[in-house]
Amino acid sequence: MASSNIFFIIAIVAFFAVPSCLATEFTVGDEKGWSLDFDYQSWAAGKEFHVGDKLVFNYRAGVHNVIGVSGIEFQQCQASSNNIVRSTGNDVITLSTPGRKWYICGVPGHCAARNMKLNITVLAQVGSPATAPGSPTSPSAATPNVAFSFYGWIAVMVSFIGLVFV
Repeated sequence: MASSNIFFIIAIVAFFAVPSCLATEFTVGDEKGWSLDFDYQSWAAGKEFHVGDKLVFNYRAGVHNVIGVSGIEFQQCQASSNNIVRSTGNDVITLSTPGRKWYICGVPGHCAARNMKLNITVLAQVGSPATAPGSPTSPSAATPNVAFSFYGWIAVMVSFIGLVFV
């Protein structure tokens, strides 16, 4: 009986822990990277960004940079002096909170004239109550989260196997 309880506990832990391991790493602009004259809004369209996901900005160091800005700064293509400027050429930004996020290149003329800006919406972490099917803040209340359902079934199967064979 103790073994059955252990398997049940493992299944419950897997059910809640595995979705946090499902973070996706998005290379901004794919093969094109973070560069001039690319439509980053089209690139982002149709993608779902979740808390825990990572944005990777690839570019030649010294030529561009990445600055997280406010919505107003994004519209004006202007960053304030207190914004963090990333300039390694391989900048990785972990999306740590849900909501709107705005990124620009702070090199003069690159944002406004050459379209180096990205605006995304970050959803709650996969498997969190806010993304559960039917919740009011769910991106699609009619469509269940496939990863969450898949790992939920794995947890159920592990529990069942533990109960039957132990």
